[in-house]
Amino acid sequence: MSRLNILGQNIKKYREAKMLRQVDVAIALDCTYEYICRVERGQKYLSLRKLFELADILDVEVKDLMNFK
Repeated sequence: MSRLNILGQNIKKYREAKMLRQVDVAIALDCTYEYICRVERGQKYLSLRKLFELADILDVEVKDLMNFK
């Protein structure tokens, strides 16, 4: 499994733990629902800025999202 897929799985895990929908995250990040969906499926890269914003939204550290173990 690629690191991009693992990143997407980690994002989904933390998003669901916060009981947020993909559309909620998309609104907070000022992007589309489709973008978040593709990120979680490992089909789209996040910019560094969006990665840090997403970590803040999910109330986790960036290192937690990028835990590839």
